[in-house]
Amino acid sequence: MTISTRSIEQLVEVVQKLSLAQDMQQITTLVRTSARQLNRADGASVVLRDGDECVYVDEDAIGPLWKGQRFPVSSCISGWVMNNREPVAIRDIYKDPRIPAESYRPTFVRSLAMVPIGAQNPVGAIGNYWASPHTTTPEQIKLLQALAESAAAAMENLRVRQELQESVRQRTAELEAANLELHAESVLRKRMEAEIHRLSLTDDLTEFNNRRGFLFHAEQLRRLVHRFNTHGWLIYIDLDDLKQVNETLGHEAGDRHILDAAKVLRESFRDADVVGRIGGDEFAVFATGSTTPAAEIEERIAANIDHHNRCFPSQPPLSMSIGIVRCDAQSAYSLEDMIHQADAAMYIEKRRKRHRQREALGK
Repeated sequence: MTISTRSIEQLVEVVQKLSLAQDMQQITTLVRTSARQLNRADGASVVLRDGDECVYVDEDAIGPLWKGQRFPVSSCISGWVMNNREPVAIRDIYKDPRIPAESYRPTFVRSLAMVPIGAQNPVGAIGNYWASPHTTTPEQIKLLQALAESAAAAMENLRVRQELQESVRQRTAELEAANLELHAESVLRKRMEAEIHRLSLTDDLTEFNNRRGFLFHAEQLRRLVHRFNTHGWLIYIDLDDLKQVNETLGHEAGDRHILDAAKVLRESFRDADVVGRIGGDEFAVFATGSTTPAAEIEERIAANIDHHNRCFPSQPPLSMSIGIVRCDAQSAYSLEDMIHQADAAMYIEKRRKRHRQREALGK
């Protein structure tokens, strides 16, 4: 049995949403809903570790499970999964000695699958449950484990952001306690706010991913390509003549030129694709699960550029140089390797374009 394209698309979508989650409640809601949908289970739960206890923090099921309850790690199947750092699939819960049967009798559960959240130091677990005997497939375990890895990354990202915010709050309190002048306090607060913004994932002008955000999201999709034996494209794009626009018309016109390019790229790719502005005039895209040939991707972008230029003839014409590299499960290249390869392919295309322009001027 192979994993369906629809399941992979659902997983890609939830990975994107998890990376943008603002609090733990958003993360657990996304995880419990997606866990049930991905494997068509009768129920799903999210468990977090709190010292020597397992806390069932959220669930989505046909009947009540254990939301809000706590169990000792030593006597809970989620605790076993965390302690052993490995998934478990049980067809008949009443025949497995690791299951506390009395806790399950009031529920509908007959079969289950559970995976740890976090590979090296699990912080929780995700469970799937079925009301009738169910044999969990390796593909279902893969989907659940991929979701758990993305949840772990989202929780870590949330922890770092909260620590930064707490650092800002503590420093502000110290400033107030020391009764520093209002101007000094304002300057320091702005510096800290600017640092948090710099460390965030979004480009302020285009609202695409910035370089850090692109690398974070694209690396997760690259791992999905390897895990599910699918493929994708790494597309490197350079906005031609931006320097000339800035020098002749000013930087405000240059910003509008960048926004026009962003609009064209937004129209050229799916919501599930990762698009980032990774430099002043450079963009990158990681597209997964697409069977579209590279030539058709370039043609689609070119068609959208032509449409834009026809609609806005008074604006500086848009032009882009593009390099594309295929990514598949057999590829041993890292994300940075693929970026360098696509950048090199883009540079060759730019040189060819300039050569054609020189020939045209010569005629």
